[in-house]
Amino acid sequence: MTDHPTPPSLPHAVRSTPWHTDTALAHLGRTSATAALSVNPPLVRASTTVFPTLAEFKDSYRGTVFEAPRYGRSGTSTQFELQAAMAQLCGAQSCIALPSGLAAIAAVLGAHARPGGQILVQEGVYGPAQVLCDQVLAPLQCRIDYFDSVDSLRELWTDQACLVFIEVPSSLTMRMLDAAAVSEFAASRGVPVACDSTWGTPLFFDAHALGIALSIHAATKYINGHSDVVLGLVTGSYEALASTRAWCDRQGSHVSADACALVLRGMRTLGLRMPRHHASALAVAAWLQAQPQIERVLFPALPSDPGHALWRRQFSGAPGPFTVELAPCSEAAFEAFINALQLFGLGTSWGGFESLVMPAIAHHLRALPVQPDAGRLVRLHIGLEAPGDLCDDLAAALAHIGHGAGPSSP
Repeated sequence: MTDHPTPPSLPHAVRSTPWHTDTALAHLGRTSATAALSVNPPLVRASTTVFPTLAEFKDSYRGTVFEAPRYGRSGTSTQFELQAAMAQLCGAQSCIALPSGLAAIAAVLGAHARPGGQILVQEGVYGPAQVLCDQVLAPLQCRIDYFDSVDSLRELWTDQACLVFIEVPSSLTMRMLDAAAVSEFAASRGVPVACDSTWGTPLFFDAHALGIALSIHAATKYINGHSDVVLGLVTGSYEALASTRAWCDRQGSHVSADACALVLRGMRTLGLRMPRHHASALAVAAWLQAQPQIERVLFPALPSDPGHALWRRQFSGAPGPFTVELAPCSEAAFEAFINALQLFGLGTSWGGFESLVMPAIAHHLRALPVQPDAGRLVRLHIGLEAPGDLCDDLAAALAHIGHGAGPSSP
């Protein structure tokens, strides 16, 4: 089994302290705990913020940086604790919490979209983000262009470009993109890059160090880690976040204090969970490569993956989700494989403690009642179970596809 990776150094915002990342995760976001004589910051639920004086009430409405109580919709101290902790962890000035990862993506895209403008989107990003671009933004006369490389980004670029949106690696297909090169090109033209950084988390992927202006995380997944809350986070400088923050204020976007408290609690163990996900995912992925029922494993952390060299340059680890292509099989055999899995739940999320399996169906094939026998993709999320048990479970399920039994699990 692959050794656990050395946790990455802290982003620049907290390098002034002698703290290791794990220490920071234990102590960030606890400013209000002292007054409550508590280890954890208090859970503050409020629809109304009450001010002791008129002067303080007026001061709360000066400026556009909402990091102190103003009104329940803009947050309580519980939300501010989570936002401050995430901003420091990511080496950013500020952070915005939103109701979900998709809400965070929608806020960033919506804040930058304009009639006559151009948003350049990486091919293969999260499916609902593509639907949002095609069915909401494009009808509003915002031009949407999809690119698959830095070269195609240059070719599609126009003077109306207002945002570049990427995801590394790409959803389902796990393709790597040179985020640093994209950011450098866009910055030279004064256009921000937004990145869905959920897969790598701040521990394995330092988005802002690569020049990414807006880093988006579905905290639903690894940041929380317990599959019991839905929440999104966007980090960046005050300037980079200004239009997104204003968009959220206009749209009435709000996240509950309870959700923030759960995510802040889950964040405490991120430094322990991520190396375990990394090691187990590598072990299971390597085992799957040797199985006759597997055509290929799409996982940039594997040396055989075409994006491996780029992954090594821009990531310090790899978490649990990756995709496999099965050997050609019938729909009945595929269904038998999925249904035979005992330790992998059939679900569409990932990032929790449990392992999951999901058919990874390309958008152009989703309307078909029966999928083609060849090129059938499955996304696996490797949870915190023992990898040997997961491999045994997969081996028993793969037997339904045929091609003989593979070697024993590690």
